[in-house]
Amino acid sequence: MPIPNITSRFPRVTLAIACAFCTLRTAEARIPLKDICHIKGQEENTLQGLGLVVGLKGTGDSAGSAPSIRALARAIQLLGTAAGQRNQLDLKDDIKNVALVLVTATVPGAGARQGDKLDCVVSSIGGAKSLAGGQLFLTALQGPRLDNERVYAFAQGEIHLDDLKMPTSAKVFKGCRMEADFFNPFIKDGKITLVLEKNHADFQLAQDVAELINNQLGFQTRTGEMARALNQENIEVLIPSQYRERPVSFVSQILSLPMLEPQAVSRVVINDRAQSVVISGDIEIGAVVITHKNMVIDTSGQSGQGGQSNGPPPSHFVPLDTSSNPPPKLKALVETLNTLKVPTEDVIEIIKGLDRNGKLHGELIIE
Repeated sequence: MPIPNITSRFPRVTLAIACAFCTLRTAEARIPLKDICHIKGQEENTLQGLGLVVGLKGTGDSAGSAPSIRALARAIQLLGTAAGQRNQLDLKDDIKNVALVLVTATVPGAGARQGDKLDCVVSSIGGAKSLAGGQLFLTALQGPRLDNERVYAFAQGEIHLDDLKMPTSAKVFKGCRMEADFFNPFIKDGKITLVLEKNHADFQLAQDVAELINNQLGFQTRTGEMARALNQENIEVLIPSQYRERPVSFVSQILSLPMLEPQAVSRVVINDRAQSVVISGDIEIGAVVITHKNMVIDTSGQSGQGGQSNGPPPSHFVPLDTSSNPPPKLKALVETLNTLKVPTEDVIEIIKGLDRNGKLHGELIIE
């Protein structure tokens, strides 16, 4: 039975169903190792700093915001103008056009070079009502570690609101200019570490990756093993002596190794804000009776009055199709709920209830 289009009945919500096994997967399907893991040290990093947004039309910080006043006085002082001699008390009337903000920029996993420009996010921390129409004053951004005071970039530019409903958070596109190279080392003690992506972290898969590297690359080491799984997420690989001066070439060979595609993990991802549900894998549900408003849905395979509680009978008693063996699927339940025109927010609550009762045989992720 095709899945009813719930968005046609409820235009403000979206329900997406993704079944990982809709296409038959051949036993010999292979993927490169780089599709399921990355090299440790190639992660994103965040630069941050405190700055000021100026040019606001009375929507800035309150007159009693001492940190904002001190920051504004310091900024004026750094300009080296006569205005820098003004007393901080004189700035109370000006502060409503200024906002104290936290500025962050994300350096990609591959790093960034001096002169590169990145987007940055600006968030009010001084009680401003709105950052609309403002300009980010020149702001120094430091590294991700609090004990590292080195300035890696400067940020400035025009404020752009992503969401009018959240006027205290905004972006400055290409507003962060790198002043120093930023790269994470990926070699330590002559070794690299492969990190399985979160959705693939598994003890057996980690061991399979280590065996693949040892079997496919016939380099000899003193221990006899070039690769070994440290846990369900990390695989340590010794760089052979002939590649010590050419580690990039070695890493490219490792990440290009083909392996059997891992079986998809059954999970449900719910986004409460977007009112969306994404189902991956062939998730089963246990025998349960769901009572919702004026209807009862029975997944136990029983019919008639099974599962009904005392009191007035429901308008609809719906036995879920359990003719298939093994047990019924979450997909079939969602199809039934769609047929009964159950709103998406109620579908989400029913799925959460199944998980709380241990009847959802898959991982539930709530965003």
